[in-house]
Amino acid sequence: MSDSNEVVTDPRLEKRTRRRFSVTEKKRLLAEADALPHGEKGAWLRRKGLYAGQLSTWRKDLAEHGEAGVAARQPGRKPADPRDKELERLKKANAKLEKRAYVAEQLVDLQKKVLHLFDSDKDGSRS
Repeated sequence: MSDSNEVVTDPRLEKRTRRRFSVTEKKRLLAEADALPHGEKGAWLRRKGLYAGQLSTWRKDLAEHGEAGVAARQPGRKPADPRDKELERLKKANAKLEKRAYVAEQLVDLQKKVLHLFDSDKDGSRS
């Protein structure tokens, strides 16, 4: 027994990557799964390292979109459209200007009320 407390890792597990299947592989796997007799699908999925949900998603995508639906997609977030950024900036600027216009309208209303009070006060003090 070794005095070292180090854990020796398996080099095969150091870099785990997500498997990617091509369109032909997905179609082949779907055909294999469909050809299996009743009750053997679970063992086949375990041997292949797949999940039933993957197969149903592939089937649905294939039925809805054809081969383009099961084609490999780029992972991650889609790049932002510059028009969307511009639209968001313009919306913010518009909201800011609307707020300033509302405040200005309220100030004008306040000035009118104050002026009306002074005018009514002048008229009241003369009589």
